[in-house]
Parts: sequence; structure tokens; C-alpha cells
Amino acid sequence: MDEKIQENGYNANNIQVLEGLEAVRKRPAMYIGDTGERGLHHLVYEVLDNSIDEALAGYCDHIKIIIHPNNAITVTDNGRGIPVDMHPVEKKPALEVVLTILHAGGKFNKDTYKVSGGLHGVGVSCVNALSKKMIATIKRDGKIWQQTYAYGKPITELQAIGDTIETGTTIYFEPDESIFPIIDYKYDILSKRLKELSFLNKGVKIELVDEKSNPDDPIVNVYHSENGLIDFIHYLDESRQVLMPEPIYIEGEKDNIKIEIALEYNDSYIENVHTFVNNINTIEGGTHLAGFRRALTRTMKAYGDAQGYFDKVKFDISGDDFREGLTAILSVKVPEPQFEGQTKTKLGNTEVAGIVDSIVSEHLSYYLQEHPKETREIFNKVVLAATARHAARKAREMVLRKTVFNSAQLPGKLADCSETDPSKCEIFLVEGDSAGGTAKQGRNRLFQAILPLRGKILNVEKAADHRVFESEEIRNIYTALGVSIGTPDDPKALNLEKLRYHKIIIMTDADVDGSHITTLILTFFFRYMKELIEKGYVYVAAPPLYLIRQGNRKAYCWSDEQRDKILSEWKQNYKDKNVHIQRYKGLGEMNAEQLWETTMNPDTRFLNRVSIENAAEADRIFSMLMGEDVPPRRQFIEENAKLAQIDT
Repeated sequence: MDEKIQENGYNANNIQVLEGLEAVRKRPAMYIGDTGERGLHHLVYEVLDNSIDEALAGYCDHIKIIIHPNNAITVTDNGRGIPVDMHPVEKKPALEVVLTILHAGGKFNKDTYKVSGGLHGVGVSCVNALSKKMIATIKRDGKIWQQTYAYGKPITELQAIGDTIETGTTIYFEPDESIFPIIDYKYDILSKRLKELSFLNKGVKIELVDEKSNPDDPIVNVYHSENGLIDFIHYLDESRQVLMPEPIYIEGEKDNIKIEIALEYNDSYIENVHTFVNNINTIEGGTHLAGFRRALTRTMKAYGDAQGYFDKVKFDISGDDFREGLTAILSVKVPEPQFEGQTKTKLGNTEVAGIVDSIVSEHLSYYLQEHPKETREIFNKVVLAATARHAARKAREMVLRKTVFNSAQLPGKLADCSETDPSKCEIFLVEGDSAGGTAKQGRNRLFQAILPLRGKILNVEKAADHRVFESEEIRNIYTALGVSIGTPDDPKALNLEKLRYHKIIIMTDADVDGSHITTLILTFFFRYMKELIEKGYVYVAAPPLYLIRQGNRKAYCWSDEQRDKILSEWKQNYKDKNVHIQRYKGLGEMNAEQLWETTMNPDTRFLNRVSIENAAEADRIFSMLMGEDVPPRRQFIEENAKLAQIDT
């Protein structure tokens, strides 16, 4: 037996024990998700969570984040300051314990933090492990304390460097470039999260300073909300026509679980309910959402029946009818939340559902009785929603009937692929028959399908469900993809059991019209097929903007900067000064070989995967870009025009 072990080369000497934070450095993605842009920004959120927890505990009202020119980050708060006294077990300063040992921190002690966003206790120690340098500066006990770390290990002793009457924590860190291939902190990404946090934690001032863009004149923004969720609702619904002068605000507490809700109705056809637990966006909902929906349906149904609002309706009113045109923010603070899965996206605490249910029922009943004018507007909207839903049911059933997946019932314009394994198949949604024809010629028929779309599809942001499902182009998308509507748990949910492609690629012209069509299609996916985006199945193709030729040489360019760089190199290195530049404004200007080479070949193409980093912000932007209200859209275009390719 011993000889076999030696022959296999596997014995006790092969068992590696990772000490301290080595495990984090060895497998960083296990702790922060990935080492790309999302993971890089997650480092900031981990440090920020500690400051927010101090705010939740009532000890902090000012947080400051600085993006330094070298892409280092500083996070400062005026909380109590991380303890610096000697830890009784570890025999080292508590600060060092917190920054160098996993699962160490005050969040496991409910006397220290009744509510906490970072539950696993790995946050700031992970940041330390993945930073080539970290400096912790603590103000407490009348002193300013400081300690420096490198790659998760202390390189100086904790020492007092001054006196102070203030308290607080400052963490400075420089991410390790051996862990993160690209270290580039984005102001816009951080600002969206900070704005959201300011709404969720009313009264807390969160300051973001960008020294990187212009060190001599930094960009400074302060996010501060006195009204919290009410301001959040105003922000989300700024481009919608609302049905009430002010949102309904509900607040309550039971068994140390705090509930805060703001909601209002608007004239849209979409339900927008965003849920949070201890500031964590629970994108999959959970027991708090179930309790809210149950209370909303039961309370409004009982009131509508009692007041005769449904007397003339000849079919049942459903929960969906009470949620059409509803924008709501539900924020709960739970001492010991239990999340389903590691992603913290679905709350599992069963006791929360009943608490939310009872608090919402009580407050909502009171509101309906005390605000007759607004209540009448709401119930008129509900009756219209029920009538439209009844009409839409037939249209949905038509989609369902057509989604019987054999070639005879697939859309006539679909050029399908021969592969049947969805994980190996991709479909291009192509603008127009002309470009669709070129794509059909250039594709790889084994795994690439083509569905040409006629012009601009319906703007679903302005359309009721029955109009959406009556649209031929949208029905073709449902049928081609193989998805249907309705599951055993939810008649309106997306059924992906027979999804035929795991890559759905939107491919439009690289001009203004093409961008508009892409936005229309993305709006449809966001409103009606969001799960496909969440699973990472939706992409946007990136056709080149230019073809440059010089003699026998040619190069494709995807930006003006790339074009200018190639032109400069060619003019310096080659005698032939005759350079021809072709600006592609449409896919139809390419032949099949060029389209394959630049945009469809998996070995050479660029694809942009569509993801939802912030569901509330995405909801606001789609409603603003595709809704009725013009001024917010004009302002957005003016502020972001520099980021877009403008045709002249």
C-alpha cells in the first residue's frame, strides 16, 4: 500500500495548508466574485459596508470615498473607529485581527451590530489580502492610530501618531496588479451605488471625490437624502406620469425587524418593485417581497370589493392587476438574515413575511380610507389593468400555442442552425432583411441562427401587454427562442425549459437608427425576458466603424482612436500615402465574408454581454429613454453625448 502511494506521488507532503489570507490570494474569485471590473469595484463596497454598518448602528453620518490618481482608494467615516486594544485570544491589536483573519469582526456580536450588510466577516480582510498596500488610520481613545500592511500582512506595528478628539476609520488601499489584470476605478459605477445607499440610509452624507480625472480640480459629489425612500421613488419615477401627489410611506418595527416602504402608482404598464435587506439588493426577492405582495393584494381587493370598484368587472381581479404601474422600494433591516445561496439575492427568513404583511396591511388600509381622491385614481388604474390583462391573455395564449418547437411552426424568416444543444447555439437578431440576408450567407450554419427583424420593433415601454403580444416581430422572437409564458408558480413568468439558444446576439447598424433599434430590443428583454439577461445569455454585437485600406493592407477599426492610431503608424512605416477610409454606417455595406470576419466569427469578433449591475437604475434609465417624458431624456443625451458615436 505504501509503495502504491509513493508511485502515485500523492502523500501527506502534497497536502497544502493555506494560512492566514493566503487562501484569498490563491482563489480570489471565491471571495469577491471575479477579478475583473466587478470584483475590483467590490473591494470598495466591502470597505464601504463597514462604514454603512456604523451608520446603521447610529454612530456615523459622514462617509467619504476618494479615487486617487494611481487608482488607489480611500474610505473614511466618522464612526467609532475599529478597536485598537489587545485582543484577549489572538494577543494582537483588534485592528490587526480584523484586517488579517477571515471571519473576524464585530458583526458576529449582536451587541455590537444589531444589523449588518456584510455577513460573512471576510470583507475588509479580503481587501487587505488583495492589496499590495493598505494603510489603516483609526481615531479613537483620544489618539490617531496607524498600521501599514502589504499583501494582507502587517509590515509595521500599530502605533499612535497623534492626538485627536474625533473618532472614525480611514482605510487606504492599492489593489494588487498581480490579482487584477486591469485596475481602473470608474466614477460612474461607484456613484450609482453611493446614490442608492444614500436613499437607503436617510440622513447619511456620502461624499465621492474623483482625483483621477483631474488631480488639480477633483470632481466632488455629495449624496445625501433627508427623505430616504420617498426621494428614491421620486428619482425612479422622474420620467413617468404619477397618479398621486406624494408616495405612500410605510414604516414599522416588530421583533427587532425594521420595515420601510415607499410606493406610488404611475401610468405605465410595468411593475417596478425593488427590495433590499440590510442595504443588500435582493434581486430575486424572497420572504419580504412575498409578504408585501400578499398584503397589497388582500388589502386592496377587500377595499375595492367593499367600495364597489369591481361591480362592473365580469372577471376576477388578480394580484398582477394591483401591481401594474406600481413603483415600490421595500427595505428591511433584519438582525440575522438568512439568504438562499451564496449570492445574497433572495431572503429566506420565514418570519419576515408575516411581519411585512401585517405592517403593510395596517398602513395601506389607513391610507385608502384617508385619501379618497388618490384611491379612486388607483382603482381606476387597477380596473383598466384587469381589462387589458383579460385581452392580453388571448394574445399570450397565441404565443404559447406557436411556441411548439418543430421547424414547421418556427418563424418563416428564421434561418436556423443544425446543432440542437442550446449551450452550443447562438441566434443573431438582425436589423432588416438586407442585413439578415448577408448574415445568413456569412454565418456558420452549424451553430449560428439568423432572425431578421423588420424595422423598429414595438416600444414596449409605452404599450400594454396585449399590444406587446399582438406584435408580430415580438411573437417571432418568442417563437424563435423557444421560450413561453407561464410556469406552475406564476402565469406571467418566463418559461425557459425549451430555450433553444444560450447566446442571443443583437446585431444592428453602427449608426443612430441602429442604436435606437438596439435600445428598443433591450427594453423588450429587460421588461419581458429579464431572466435571459440575468443568466448572461444576451449580447450586443460590435460591428466595426471603419475599414482602412492601403495597397494590399487592410484594417478594421472599432473607434476613432483606433482609426487614428493605425493611420499614424501606416503613414510613418510605409511609403504609400494613399490611404482609403470607409465608414460603415450599415451592416449591408459589408459583404458576407467581411461580416463573418469582423462581427460573427467567435475567434475574431467583439461581443458586449448585457448585464444588470443595478436593477433600480436600469429601470429608471429605460423608462426615461423610452417613455413619454422628453426633458429628462434630452438632459441624459446632452450629458452622455460625448460617450456616443455621432454620425455627421
